[in-house]
Amino acid sequence: MRFFLFPLLLIISCSALAQVSEKDSIDCSIPLKEGTLSGTLFTPRGIIKPPVVLIIAGSGPTDRDGNSTMIKGKNNSLLQLADSLTKYGIASLRYDKKGIGKSQVRGLKEENMRFEDGATDALACINWLREKGFKKIYIAGHSEGSLVGLVAAQQTKLKGFISIAGAGRPIDQVLREQINSGGGPDSIKLLANRYLDTLLAGQRIAKPNPILFSIFRPSVQPYMISWLRYDPSKLVQTLRCPVLLVQGNKDIQVQVADALLLQKARPSARLAVIENMNHIFKLVTSMNPADNIKSYSDPALPIASSLVEELIKFIHPNRTL
Repeated sequence: MRFFLFPLLLIISCSALAQVSEKDSIDCSIPLKEGTLSGTLFTPRGIIKPPVVLIIAGSGPTDRDGNSTMIKGKNNSLLQLADSLTKYGIASLRYDKKGIGKSQVRGLKEENMRFEDGATDALACINWLREKGFKKIYIAGHSEGSLVGLVAAQQTKLKGFISIAGAGRPIDQVLREQINSGGGPDSIKLLANRYLDTLLAGQRIAKPNPILFSIFRPSVQPYMISWLRYDPSKLVQTLRCPVLLVQGNKDIQVQVADALLLQKARPSARLAVIENMNHIFKLVTSMNPADNIKSYSDPALPIASSLVEELIKFIHPNRTL
């Protein structure tokens, strides 16, 4: 009877895991030295001590749900990811970065911001989760959030690290590729590359060309100088936890080649290339970039189920979907 009972219990357990649908959603405040971060904690009901994923958003004014004030409309990519995880018994914490959404810090100025600040904030979130009793903590960093997570992961113990559409090269190389492949006069491209050389040397640009001002404005240069110091391929080598690398092959912002660079640096990492997934986790079949970009403003479009499956297999390697 015991031999038959064990497989039966295993089947029931796995089935229950896949069918979890209800969750508790808690708005939370994570204390910082200079203020607080505003976040949302999703926890699946009926699961004791679930694993938890800290979701770190990408670059720019991107909020906890994956939406940016620079893009009209919403895509809710990070919200959908967090919601999908709870259905498989996985909690998540996502948060608005400082100065974004509800995480408004008094006296915050762009010229005082440094890349390391994002990693410090991520560590504050991890400490907050530990204080709440979570033991199995993962980081899932999206785009620039992958590098933020890599820097934070050097300073704490994690159950696992997940990079979604994370660059595999220093950011100056990514920017040069985007500049050189884009439109505009060659003279402006050459100037932009010289500006990057200047910042890479730790020096500032006093009066950037008006055409390039939005990218190289004086107030953002200290942040860029600190950002340019980091090489994600070197950082991923030093992690002391399992690593999952996820990349969509319809991503028009980060290439599959970047994920391959990260895997080359970390051969033990699991690599998942998601067919037809773009930068914000949505499935697109068209080769037209305009159609790809439309998904950035479509909250009704679900995220790729294969992305969720890869995260579930990584976090629950012995469970069936």
